[in-house]
Order: sequence, then structure tokens, then C-alpha cells
Amino acid sequence: MGEKVLMKGNEAIAEAAIRSGCEAFYGYPITPQTEVSAYMAKKMPKIGKVFLQAESEVAAINMVYGAAGAGVRVMTSSSSPGISLKAEGISYIAGAELPCVIINIVRGGPGLGGIQPAQSDYFQATKGGAHGDFKMPVYAPSSIQEMVDLVQEGFDVADIYRTPVMVVGDGMLGQMMEPVEFKEREQRELPEKTWAAAGLNGRTQHNIINSLFLKPEELEEHNYKLAAKYQEIEKNETKYEMFNCEGETDLIMVAYGTTARICKNVVKMAEAEGIKLGLIRPITIWPYPVEAFNKTIDNTKHGYISVEMSCGQMIEDVRLSVEGRKPVHFYGRVGGMVPHPEDILNKVKEIVGGAK
Repeated sequence: MGEKVLMKGNEAIAEAAIRSGCEAFYGYPITPQTEVSAYMAKKMPKIGKVFLQAESEVAAINMVYGAAGAGVRVMTSSSSPGISLKAEGISYIAGAELPCVIINIVRGGPGLGGIQPAQSDYFQATKGGAHGDFKMPVYAPSSIQEMVDLVQEGFDVADIYRTPVMVVGDGMLGQMMEPVEFKEREQRELPEKTWAAAGLNGRTQHNIINSLFLKPEELEEHNYKLAAKYQEIEKNETKYEMFNCEGETDLIMVAYGTTARICKNVVKMAEAEGIKLGLIRPITIWPYPVEAFNKTIDNTKHGYISVEMSCGQMIEDVRLSVEGRKPVHFYGRVGGMVPHPEDILNKVKEIVGGAK
């Protein structure tokens, strides 16, 4: 075991990236993720790596495109409106099949909204987030330790599948402090970046990085190639946790990130009142863990409840996973308001009919 260090979430993300071999970081400050950039600005030059504060989010994501195209490990970070500005570049990166890691510490919206915790970027992250037929793996950690682990895993997954990877947190996870351990990780077999535009390297022709296909037949073929890759990611990289789902349950909560931490407390509170709750916690919100619902569908009396810091976005994926086999309920808070355990429990009682 490595030494445990008390770190703020945003700083732990940056340190995890450095330890993953990140060679370049391009960003632009926006609350509540600015500490990621600040940490990288302090540390990257000291170890001979590149940090650059771009003139805008649009510039930053296009610098990521260039660095990724040259074959280096690269990361950017932002928060909600900043990710919107990066959207065109993210689509270009996906279309050009370039690996990178993108951090989104979500704030309330729409518009400028507020800097408090929110999960209202779920659609943006999981339904493409920009133009065109593309998807990207999206990790949703619920602790600072998991932030560290998933940032490190994200770099490997990006390289293996030649894809952008997003890690989604919220203002609470970004700003809170917890002990973290930078553990020795099992090394995944990573492909050589023979496709990179990094000089001839003995070849007779330069590699070309591009997402432009003027002939519709070629663009269709490229889209089918991407779709096949996304199917492989769904098959191999889906991650989730099932908590207290063994045997028959009265109701199963579905929550991710900070909200899932709160729901684990609700499970214990409900048990004291004779109500058995389970929890499905998606760790990847894309690919979505449909398998967890198939495993629990016959064991929940009153179905599922999606608990979110949004007006109801993930609930659509819950409904798609349940396929009408059981009821799907919802409880949410928005605008930076964090769900309170007692309020979630009251909603649960309303659904299941109170204590047994």
C-alpha cells in the first residue's frame, strides 16, 4: 500500500494525471475546477511537461487536438459552460480518433447558473455532447479516491480505443478533501501510437490526422467503424456498483457521484424503519450499466427510483434499462441544492407505503 495523502478533489485529479504520464495540459480557469489548472501550472513545468493557459476554452480544446494528434498523453479540464465551448473540438477529436482525458466539474445551469454542485450535464456528457454520431466513455466517481483511480484508468482507456474520455464530478467532489492513496496499478496492454503525426519515423509518408470525409461513402464507412468501436467499449468497459441489492428489496435507488454517497446513508436509515433499499451506482454513465437492472429486476417490489441533482436526466437511461418491466420513480434537487437523506427517505416511504 502507498502512503495516504489528504487532498482536495481537484488537486487529486491533477496529481493522478501527472502520475499517469500526462505530458501536456491546456485549460482555461472556471469555478469550481480552477484548482486543477492551478495545480498543473505549478507542477508540470517542474517535471519538464507542458502547461499552457489558453486564451479561451475553444483554444484549449484545439490545443488538446494537436497534442493528442502528435501522440502525447494530454488532458484538459473545465466546468459546464466551458465544456459547452469545447464541444466542437471534442467532436473533432472523436472523429479523428484521438485519445485524451477531459474533466468536467459540473456547476448548476443552464446559462452561467451557479458554482454549487449539480448533475445537470448528464445529457451533454452521455448523449454525445456535440454534433455527429459519436460517444465517449464517461466516468462518474463518487469519492476522491475514485477520482484518482478513474482518471488513471481514463488515460489507458483513451489510448486503447483512441477516444476522448470524460470524467464527470461536481463542485462538492472538486472542493472537498479526503485521504487518497496513489496505488500501483495493474498495467494494461497499450497499443503503440503508430498512427500519430509525429514525423516520418522511418516511413515514406506522413501520418495524417483528419475528421473530414467529403465522399459520403467514406464518411458512412468511418461512422460504422466508430459505431463498432463503441460496441466494444460497451462490452468491455462498463462499470457499476450494486449496494445492498442481494435478495428481495422494497425499492432500488439509482444514483451516481455525490448523490450515490447520500443514498448509501438512506439505505441505512431505511433499514432502521424496516424498509429494505438497494442501490445501483453507475460508475460509467456511458456505457450505461443495463446489466445491473437485468440482475435486480425480479427482486424489487416497487421498482426503481432515480435520485439526481437535476430535473431528471439519468432517469431516461433508467427507463430504457428497465424496459417497462417495473415502475420507475424520480427524486431530484437542482440549482446547486444537494438532496437531503431525510427528504429522499420520505419519498421512498411515499412509494413503498411507509415502514413495515
